[in-house]
Amino acid sequence: MWWPLARTLFVADVHLGKAATFRARGLPVPAGTTQDNLTRLSRLLARTGAEQLVFLGDFLHAAEAQTPALLAQLAHWRGAHAGVGMALVRGNHDRHAGDPAPSLNVSVMDEPWVPHEDVPLACCHHPQRLAGHTVLAGHLHPAVVLRGRGRDALRLPAFCHEAGLVLLPSFGDFTGAHTVEPIAGRQLYAVGAGRVWPLPAAV
Repeated sequence: MWWPLARTLFVADVHLGKAATFRARGLPVPAGTTQDNLTRLSRLLARTGAEQLVFLGDFLHAAEAQTPALLAQLAHWRGAHAGVGMALVRGNHDRHAGDPAPSLNVSVMDEPWVPHEDVPLACCHHPQRLAGHTVLAGHLHPAVVLRGRGRDALRLPAFCHEAGLVLLPSFGDFTGAHTVEPIAGRQLYAVGAGRVWPLPAAV
């Protein structure tokens, strides 16, 4: 999610090192997802000209993700964006994985975090309500299922907006998703083909 006035980019649930964690636990999964995620982040930073990047929890997937190779990747990536301020609102995975290394220069705080006192916006990882604020959160990895007339179906990541709460889709490539159903008072936005698509109430 891009906030132009504050030059701030928000992403949720990157889960860096998830594939490495699975491999460390003996599960055969493909390599390369961390570099793919960092490359997409770099493209977004370049496209928006963001001055601040906020991670809404689950920056690293687990303690096993902190391999020398992954830490070197992160150091190289962070050096390429040294002029961008970065902040992490701790999520459930961050508490097990540990905070980013101090050399990465990522500010870390607990939820809820209000980045600007004069703007009623709060940053969280877990979906919740905060009186007087709109909360940006992740954790659920929201997705929608679009169904066609030929009984075909397409599952896509999605943004979910309800009163006082905006859920961001998972940014990470290898994270899974939770299908969110359309209900009264909930607006869903599917992400696909390089665009965000507002959906009607009945999808």
